[in-house]
Amino acid sequence: MISEHQADVAVIGGGTAGMVAYRQASKHAKRVVLIEGQQFGTTCARVGCMPSKLLIAAADAAHHARHAGQFGIRLHDVGIDGPAVLERVRRERDRFVGGVLKSVERIPESDRLEGMARFEDAHTLRVGDDHRVHAGRIVIATGSRTNIPGFLEAAGNRLVTSDDVFEWSDLPESVAVFGPGVIGLELGQALARLGVRVRMFGVGGAVGPIQDDEIRRIALETFNEEFPLDPDAEVESVSEVDGGVNITFVEEGKKRTESFDYLLAATGRRPNVDGLDLEQTSLELDDHGMPLYDPWTMQCGDSHIFIAGDANNHLPLLHEAADEGGIAGTNAGRYPEVRVGHRRTPLAVVFSDPQIATVGLTIQQVDEQCRGCYEVGSVDFSDQGRSRVMGANRGLLRVYGEHGSGLFMGAEMFGPAAEHIAHLLAWSAQQRIKVSDMLDMPFYHPVIEEGLRTALRDLNHKLKLGPEMSDRCMECGPGS
Repeated sequence: MISEHQADVAVIGGGTAGMVAYRQASKHAKRVVLIEGQQFGTTCARVGCMPSKLLIAAADAAHHARHAGQFGIRLHDVGIDGPAVLERVRRERDRFVGGVLKSVERIPESDRLEGMARFEDAHTLRVGDDHRVHAGRIVIATGSRTNIPGFLEAAGNRLVTSDDVFEWSDLPESVAVFGPGVIGLELGQALARLGVRVRMFGVGGAVGPIQDDEIRRIALETFNEEFPLDPDAEVESVSEVDGGVNITFVEEGKKRTESFDYLLAATGRRPNVDGLDLEQTSLELDDHGMPLYDPWTMQCGDSHIFIAGDANNHLPLLHEAADEGGIAGTNAGRYPEVRVGHRRTPLAVVFSDPQIATVGLTIQQVDEQCRGCYEVGSVDFSDQGRSRVMGANRGLLRVYGEHGSGLFMGAEMFGPAAEHIAHLLAWSAQQRIKVSDMLDMPFYHPVIEEGLRTALRDLNHKLKLGPEMSDRCMECGPGS
């Protein structure tokens, strides 16, 4: 017997975007239903941001202990208790998940359904085997899952994803990491610092989200001092063997085979939309089966369906998922009135060491927006005062500004305290502050932020200001 439900708004997905969408839709609609296919709780709390940072915290503690000698501190032995490290990761992770679940429990039971949802038509959802929901408006917030290229499946039982790492009972002896993106860099470096032999393989030359060639060069050089990282590896084969996995690859023109306990696939994530039967709706889909949508309203075409969070495969970050969930939920609740939502300046951080941060426009976007009408300021942290004091004097910050207006446009950084400096820069970019005005802000001494001031001074010195340059910049628009 199928239970029939009527709703003004149905939200598919109980993660960050879905829960925010539910709350916002409930402000404008009487009956809102939240549907979760597996288990309530966010990707961030369960298998993403929080457990990875717990592992990184342990790895950093071990790293600092090993390198205490530079300060005159002698430690004769740094032992890694793998089971204890992973037990703390899980214990604290479960605490974070518990906090998320408490917020879910505050949602009335009558508004929560569990089961995989799929469209029967544009206004009807079948939820598992027992429920059918008829909804005036629908928000898709189904999140994402690990994407594994087919050739890696040859690793068989030795193939793991980031979801699996936190369930290990002990640290392995060795891991091959495929994918030097955000997840690969964070987990790969953490495992290496915890005593695991790590080798990292990439395709296409990318290192995390870095777009600036000079910063990528320094980052690649730095990571390779801790573990081998080839961002454009020539891998010939992957095969499961007794007790491990063999990787055959070409290094410096020579073929070699290396054995590892596990192969960690950190090869990105894919949106969970392929099981929704979107073809039962009239939504326009792209070549990958993704609905076309407006990133300012989250509306799919001109329909009553909205999409938010990792499900739209746009900006897979928790704060972006929350913002998108809010926009989608508000517009679904108000529909047919649809409003443009507030989108913040792009901000992303990789919690490697040194950290990576990107803010505002990338160097390519700055170039596309106004060719020849921008400048780059930089600071090398190798001789920056507070960084040398801390023994963290490695990295590069490059900041971008516009000729004529003097506006700060964006930045990339590989260096110490990037997570904090990136916030200052993102706030400045969102407020459309001029570089000269940023330099008028207070800078304490001695702090790492003085390095930011050095980069801004360099940029400000190079910028040409005034109406003549503004007119020139308007003339040399995109593509000129």
